[in-house]
Amino acid sequence: MTEQEKLETLFEVFETDQLTSGTRLDTLNWDSMAMLSVIAVAKANGKAISGDAIRSFSTVGEILAAL
Repeated sequence: MTEQEKLETLFEVFETDQLTSGTRLDTLNWDSMAMLSVIAVAKANGKAISGDAIRSFSTVGEILAAL
């Protein structure tokens, strides 16, 4: 999955096309459903993100790095 594909997936998760790696998650709808969506995307791409790890994320860039 390319960086652009990851970002486009996050556009869908957060229902916006205004994301950069520096976007703070506390400015978005970063709730349990968004967290589960990110975990599912990671799993579909052979990656695993723990609950503790996902709760520690504070920027879109941290999600992109984990995906």
